[in-house]
Amino acid sequence: MYRSHILVCGGTGCHSNNSSAIFDEFQSQLVANGLEKDVQVVRTGCFGLCAVGPVVIVYPEGAFYSQIKVEDVKEIVEEHLVKGRLVSRLLYKEKSDEQVVKALSNTKFYKKQTRVALRNCGVINPENIDEYIAYDGYEALIKVLTSMKPQEVIDTIKASGLRGRGGAGFSTGMKWQFAKNSVSDIKYVCCNADEGDPGAFMDRSILEGDPHAVIEAMTIAGYAIGAHKGYIYVRAEYPIAVKRCQIAMEQAREYGLLGKNILGTGFDFDIEIRLGAGAFVCGEETALMTSIEGNRGEPRPRPPFPAVHGLFYESTILNNVETYANIPQIIIKGVDWFTSMGTEKSKGTKVFALGGKINNTGLVEVPMGTTLREVVYDIGGGIPDGKKFKAAQTGGPSGGCIPVQHLDVPIDYNNLIEIGSMMGSGGLIVMDEDNCMVDIAKFFLQFTVDESCGKCAPCRIGNKRLLELLNKVTEGNATMEDLDKMEKLCYYIKENSLCGLGQTAPNPVLSTIKYFRDEYEAHIKEKRCPAGVCKSLLSYTIIADKCKGCTLCARNCPVGAISGKVKEPHVIDNAKCVKCGVCMSKCKFNAIEKK
Repeated sequence: MYRSHILVCGGTGCHSNNSSAIFDEFQSQLVANGLEKDVQVVRTGCFGLCAVGPVVIVYPEGAFYSQIKVEDVKEIVEEHLVKGRLVSRLLYKEKSDEQVVKALSNTKFYKKQTRVALRNCGVINPENIDEYIAYDGYEALIKVLTSMKPQEVIDTIKASGLRGRGGAGFSTGMKWQFAKNSVSDIKYVCCNADEGDPGAFMDRSILEGDPHAVIEAMTIAGYAIGAHKGYIYVRAEYPIAVKRCQIAMEQAREYGLLGKNILGTGFDFDIEIRLGAGAFVCGEETALMTSIEGNRGEPRPRPPFPAVHGLFYESTILNNVETYANIPQIIIKGVDWFTSMGTEKSKGTKVFALGGKINNTGLVEVPMGTTLREVVYDIGGGIPDGKKFKAAQTGGPSGGCIPVQHLDVPIDYNNLIEIGSMMGSGGLIVMDEDNCMVDIAKFFLQFTVDESCGKCAPCRIGNKRLLELLNKVTEGNATMEDLDKMEKLCYYIKENSLCGLGQTAPNPVLSTIKYFRDEYEAHIKEKRCPAGVCKSLLSYTIIADKCKGCTLCARNCPVGAISGKVKEPHVIDNAKCVKCGVCMSKCKFNAIEKK
């Protein structure tokens, strides 16, 4: 029995910031102080507040230490664990009130969150099945296998209103029902952990922090539809998630919770991991299944849908990681509990990867219907440096930009579609006044052009032509007729592409034209980028009255575009200038302006 526990974040974010070395140092310091039998160090999954990592929490006090370095560990052990004194300089402090020290659960970042899919992330050791079981783990599977018929399981999921968290938002229960009703020699359960959206890391964090929840849910799904085989398709760039899934599956087999004759009930179900090579198109369900089969990841025409002809052309269900993470809790706590959260048509919670121009980057899980304003300002802590909120991109390359006038729209599937965006898998990227919305649209479209599998012409060719038009805009060579062409081409691509990648690729372009048309027109008519981002439309000028002739700008210019004598105003030759902005960043007298 330990008197204290030290929880060290082992998610990818903190891991990349040396948390493994911090973990090892804690163990060494505990031995050095004779505390190895009194204090346990636990490597957990992601706590969520990535902006202040590496994160360490010491219980039972709940002391929340942030931005820890290896050299801080000795002080924490000697002061906190030996002498009983908190190390106040390392405790997390809210930016709005630097003098107040709070426990993790009392911070603004967590107060409005409701953790269902993330319930165990940052709480348990994901590599220890006993800790998962201690938090009601596998209780749902036991209930299902011993007291529920397959149809009862499906009816429960349908009644919960759970919709797919991977993007499309289709009813999970209905998807399972179609597969159960399908006549097939073999049936499969697949988990989509490909997660290719820029800025998205929800599914990865769940697999890293709570892999047993997904294994349990997939086993329940297999029982419900009559499947005995499952596949987790996860991109190879997620080595921590892959390793912890493998450990979790081995432990589940040892405990009789996976494999042959589960819990002595006669039901067989096992899971394999398939590694993806990082192709965004393999997030689409039919392309994912084609890849599992060992073929090039390309989508198939639908119908027939996977519930009828899926993996190896047999009946298959596919849900993403977050969707599965909700299943055990719905079974244990019931439909009424789950439907008490969310909106009429969007039940439960949603996990968002909050990034971009935001103070509190990290993972956020909120009830459906929470407004964007609450996420950005109450949970996210607002925009850095007092900048103004401009837009938020939801749904990654498949989504759209939500402008400031929609900050108070409740976030759910239907509302986001109505204002020209979509839920997507849950990436939420915040932009401020310094972002050019034309450039943002170009960034996401460039991504989808690069990731197109090329199977259908509307996506392969149409998006390439659309990107060329966007380039004309950012280079100051477009006309208003080009803007009209862009809109028409967007709708053509949406209506004729084979899969969801192509069908949604124009969304960032359409939403930015809709809400930020003035920026497009400024690029076209005035040859000006209002945000000062598009290099082709920029010019740097030295203000003679402010220039002291220090020569710092000239000495740092990489192309020798600045000339002038010492202690005399300098001049920029715009014919040579590559618009890198180095001169402006080096000037100590604010004598250089960007137009």
